[in-house]
Amino acid sequence: MFIRVHPWFKILKLSVKSDYAARAVLGLARHYPSGAAIRVETLAAEQDIPGNYLVQILLELKSQEIVRSVRGKEGGYLLARPPADITLADVLRAIHGSVFDSPALSDSGCPPELRRAWGLLQQAIERTASAITFQRLLEEAAEKEKMYYI
Repeated sequence: MFIRVHPWFKILKLSVKSDYAARAVLGLARHYPSGAAIRVETLAAEQDIPGNYLVQILLELKSQEIVRSVRGKEGGYLLARPPADITLADVLRAIHGSVFDSPALSDSGCPPELRRAWGLLQQAIERTASAITFQRLLEEAAEKEKMYYI
């Protein structure tokens, strides 16, 4: 169940922030079965994300109801819903507002045929990112571990 990446994804540049957000959600997904909140410091260390930047990202993810926070001594962050209900598109939208955007999509000076091409690219990226759940990523990692130990 490995994800095949199309060659044109290599030209699409996403920000470090989107990568860190996806890492944070994947890290929280790994801890989801325990039901316990994970401290920011722990998540930052596990996912190799600068702690101060992670707090900012978690607040954005919280505002989009992807993660939730727990106060107190046992406080921290955890997923607001199961990993199967969170997609890579959800995370990208939380961080950037859209999965893919091009100024040409709303530029009346852009030739219509090119604007349609940009729209097709946008739809394909949206479809692909929406099909990738964090549960699927967890399962892929588990399969990889099984294969490694055979």
